Amino acid sequence: MKKLPLSALNLFFGEIAKEQTLIVPVEQAGQVDFGVWNENETVRLDVLKTVKSAKGVFFPQVEDMVRFHMRGKNIEINPAEVMNENFVVFGVRACDARSFDLLDRVFLSDPVDPFYAARRAHGTIVTLACNEPEETCFCSNFDIDAADPAGDVSAWIVGEELFLRANTEKGKALVDGLEDGDAAPVEEARKSIRAITKQLPLANLNLKGFDGDHLIEKFNDPAWAELSRACLGCGTCTFVCPTCQCYDVRDFDSGNGIQRYRCWDSCMFSDFTLMAHGTNRPTQVERFRQRFMHKLVYFPSNNDGLYSCVGCGRCLSKCPQGLNIVKVIKALGGEN
Repeated sequence: MKKLPLSALNLFFGEIAKEQTLIVPVEQAGQVDFGVWNENETVRLDVLKTVKSAKGVFFPQVEDMVRFHMRGKNIEINPAEVMNENFVVFGVRACDARSFDLLDRVFLSDPVDPFYAARRAHGTIVTLACNEPEETCFCSNFDIDAADPAGDVSAWIVGEELFLRANTEKGKALVDGLEDGDAAPVEEARKSIRAITKQLPLANLNLKGFDGDHLIEKFNDPAWAELSRACLGCGTCTFVCPTCQCYDVRDFDSGNGIQRYRCWDSCMFSDFTLMAHGTNRPTQVERFRQRFMHKLVYFPSNNDGLYSCVGCGRCLSKCPQGLNIVKVIKALGGEN
């Protein structure tokens, strides 16, 4: 276990930034999101949930893939370069850290996505325990421990000190030069966090029946019609979600060739997977059902019971209509 006075945190960040890009939660225009650190940025490690998750560090919202140029009758193809520089993302919460495991199952399965794989190989993840989980948090339902987050380095803020534990070789290299610390304060912090987590209003959701064995039953549940009635199809839930991985591939004529890029997409949009014949989910109720069936039934049935939700609670606070995955779980699975 290593420790660092919070008063020296900016010095530590500066040392990291000398060698590699450092990404931290920063405040801009009243919003806190992950961004590149510099000494003039306002770092907000006290904010429990960034607007968007750390997913975008490894799976950017917009990403170049290839460029095409016409040279007479010949086409010149220039693939985008994959990440080749090391970087550190600091302050990732336990829920977002779990989302990387889920995204790995998508982007690192055959065929491996080279852009995502390169970022995962070059990135060092420093997670931060949640001293005060919020009422919209429900990560414990998915066996995530907010008191002991995963990552290359796990960190805890206790009083005026930051404690850090290296979990991997990359993590060890990052914190090796810091002073050794006593693990006792961290253990007390863990106990406090777990006590709070147990008392949260959404700590005991009933997930029974959300599995491949009950697929048809859940798919045909009449509750979908009422649940989706107020849905605007705005896609906010998917854009703040740490585990959504849908994207579109588009071509843009820059006037100097064609730029092919990918960008986040949403299964809640009416033109999602639109083809010449139309779309296979023409109504909002079908699109709404697809989103939550994928997270709660399809994904776990194909991934050893691992749900495609990490209980971060962002969709609870951001949906303009108050629709979210918790309402679906309660309506289709009951409550404890």
